Amino acid sequence: MKQDFRNWLFGAAAVAALGTGLMGAAQAADLKVSMMVGGIDKQIYLPYQLAQNLGFFKKHGIEMELSTENDAVGAEDAMISGQVDMAGAWYNHTIDFQLKGKKVVDIIQLSGAPGEREMCAKDSNVKTPADWKGKTVGVTDIGSGTDALTLYLAARSDVTSDQFSRLGVGAGATLIAGLQHGQIVCGMTTQPTVTAIEKKGIGYSAFDLATTEGTKKWLGGTWPTASIIVRADWVEKHPEETQRVVTAMVETMHWIATHSAADIADNMPKDFVSNQLITKQDYIDALTKDKDQFLPDGMMPEDGPKTVLDVLTKAGKIKGEVDLAKTYTNDYVIKANKELGFTK
Repeated sequence: MKQDFRNWLFGAAAVAALGTGLMGAAQAADLKVSMMVGGIDKQIYLPYQLAQNLGFFKKHGIEMELSTENDAVGAEDAMISGQVDMAGAWYNHTIDFQLKGKKVVDIIQLSGAPGEREMCAKDSNVKTPADWKGKTVGVTDIGSGTDALTLYLAARSDVTSDQFSRLGVGAGATLIAGLQHGQIVCGMTTQPTVTAIEKKGIGYSAFDLATTEGTKKWLGGTWPTASIIVRADWVEKHPEETQRVVTAMVETMHWIATHSAADIADNMPKDFVSNQLITKQDYIDALTKDKDQFLPDGMMPEDGPKTVLDVLTKAGKIKGEVDLAKTYTNDYVIKANKELGFTK
C-alpha cells in the first residue's frame, strides 16, 4: 500500500513538473526564499529592499521574505544556522566561515567599498589612525567587519591592538551617544548616521571608506562588502532559486546605476529615508556622494578577495590557509547579465 502511494506521489510530481514546464518560466510558481540583512535600513544595504519594492524578486519568480538582524542574531549567523536561506552581509564572512570549516559562498557582489566613514569627535584632532594611540575607538561590535577594518587601519599606521581600545557601540543613536559622552574618540559607521553626526555638529569624517577613491587610499584597493552569502550546500540543492535571486539583484544593481539618488529614495520605505536622524534630502545628498560604492553588474571585483584577505591578515584575523576561489562565484551573475542583456 505504501509503495503504491509512493508511486502515485512520484507520478503526480512528474505530471506537475511537466505542467510547470509547459506553462513557461514567466508563469511558473514563485519559489520561496528567506533572507536576513545586516541592517536593512542602512544605506549600504539598500539594494535588497529596493529589489523588493521595485518588484524584481516577484518578476523573476521569487517570493522573498526579507528581515533585518537584531541584537539576538546576526544575519550571517542566522544563515549558517538555517534560520534563513540567505544573508545580506559582507563578503569577508565567507572567509571567516571557511576558517571555521563551514562552506559559505558569495553569489553576487553588490558593493566594492565598505560604505563606512570614520567619524571622530569634534576637537579630537584625529587625522590618521596613528592618533588613536591611548584612546578608545568605536566599532559595531567586537569581531565585526568594522572591527577588522579598524584593526587594519591601525596596523597600516603602525598602531598595534594593545596601543588603543575598541568598544562595540552599535550604530545610529548608540554610536552618536558614544561620541557625545566621550566614550569613544571615533566610530566607524554608515549613512544615515554619518549625516546625523555632521548635522548635530558632534563630529567629522576623518577617513572615507564609502567611495572607491577613499577605499583605495585607506585600504589599498577595492574592498567588496555588501553581498549575498549562502551555505554552499543550499546553493547546490537550490540552483533555480539561487539563479532567480541573483537575476533579480543584477537587475536592481543596473537600475541603481541608471537612476538618481532621488529616484532610489522615492522607492525606499519612507522611514528609511526620513526619520529622527535625517530628512529625505539628507538621505539623497548622502547617497549622491557615496553612490559609486554600488557595482552595476554584480561581479566580484578582480582584486577584491585578495584585498579583503590582506586586510584580515594584517588585522590578525587569519589563522590558517584560505582558498579564495571557494569563497565566491560569478557564475550566476554572468548568466543573469547575459539573460538581461546587460553588457559592460
